[in-house]
Amino acid sequence: MTIKEQRRAQILTRVLEGAITLGEAAEVMGLSVRQARRLKGNLHRAGPSGLVHGNRGHPSTQRTAEGTRAAVVAHYQGRYAGTNVQHFTELLAEREGISLSVATVRRVLKAAGVVPLRVRRVPRHRSRRERMAAEGLLLQIDASPYRWLGPDGPEWSLVGAIDDATGDPVGAVFRAQEDAAGYMELLRQIVIRKGIPAAVYRDRHLIFELSKRVRSTLEEDFAGAPFPTQVGRLLAELGIESIPAYSPQAKGRVERSWRTQQDRLTSELRLAGIHTLEAANAFLPAYLERYRTRFAVPPRSPESAYVPMDPQTDLDRLFCFKYQRVVGADNTIHFFGQVLQIPPGPHRLSYARARVEVQERLDRSIAVLYGGQELLDVSPPADAAPLRSRHRNPPPQPAAPQPTTRPPSWDEVLRRSRDTLGTGPLRVEGRPAPYHPWRASVARTPAPASIPTEGAPHGA
Repeated sequence: MTIKEQRRAQILTRVLEGAITLGEAAEVMGLSVRQARRLKGNLHRAGPSGLVHGNRGHPSTQRTAEGTRAAVVAHYQGRYAGTNVQHFTELLAEREGISLSVATVRRVLKAAGVVPLRVRRVPRHRSRRERMAAEGLLLQIDASPYRWLGPDGPEWSLVGAIDDATGDPVGAVFRAQEDAAGYMELLRQIVIRKGIPAAVYRDRHLIFELSKRVRSTLEEDFAGAPFPTQVGRLLAELGIESIPAYSPQAKGRVERSWRTQQDRLTSELRLAGIHTLEAANAFLPAYLERYRTRFAVPPRSPESAYVPMDPQTDLDRLFCFKYQRVVGADNTIHFFGQVLQIPPGPHRLSYARARVEVQERLDRSIAVLYGGQELLDVSPPADAAPLRSRHRNPPPQPAAPQPTTRPPSWDEVLRRSRDTLGTGPLRVEGRPAPYHPWRASVARTPAPASIPTEGAPHGA
């Protein structure tokens, strides 16, 4: 019996002895008179054990069956090892037909002594910014380098974007590392699937903006402003406002999503048997569809701020790297180690000295344009490596070696000339003598043995 039940037994015994009334006992126990009368009858018939609840010591009828509890523990220690409790519960319902609540699964694992790998920390108190009213007003974009195939796998970067209004992962792509080509591929996915957003919220990576410590070029000095990066130029052409974030917490929604992705997506890739970058990118669309069904929220406004892309737009000309080159006299241009020969066109037979635009597409093909007209199209090689962005400026060349000796002064030249040629008049008949320092170099061969004396004719 508990202390509470022992106290009730003492009070009700005094009622049976006639020391106090039933109403007084009910008031002391904090019960109604009817409940006190029922407990008094149980005490009179069965003694103190009549005050104990009848279900005490018996398992609850709502208790999870032992077979189900053992299956949950076996699944977590086997195929689904490493998943968090929330994700594990969803996988049990989807793939194993075991429908339990998250709290039940957590209690079952705790009772079996199984500790999840990831334990949620107590969150700090922060002021949360309200979501945008409509989807497409703001996208938060970022990249997360991680070993997505496990601790022994390669480190890839997942480049993704989250709609601020809904939390919808509008696009994502795996890259060997965070680069400009990955962000171009991400923006292309977004434009094709949803449209052109109004603004993007991003960090201050050199992919988006140049560092102030980067030395400006002569063309930039004449223009009065630094030239944009390749991704910055693309955002400007699409009319997307680029907003820099000055802390990770400022774009917290996309930052928090990376923790979820590093937990769920890692397990999903392992369960799907993914081992290559191409297979991982092919797996992403189906995974993102399930992810947005689970986590996306409806926007406050039903209107969308995405602007549809014109169907006639050539996306290959838009989502590419663009460079300016001057055609040589032999109608060739040099492009990062390649020599591209420009053939005669319908409007010009020769493009020598013309400034053309070289476009390097995401598939590694190259196009040369002049005035919007395509002059040359080079197909990508069969073994083309993944496209990587080029340097905005060529890397600095090592400085030329400086001479170790300073040029001789006039006094040293005169002294060396006299030491080499001997002494004599510096002028003969008003003109410099042949051995004058103006005529005799420091590196001159030794002078002849005879030196003309004063009064000798010039050239003697």
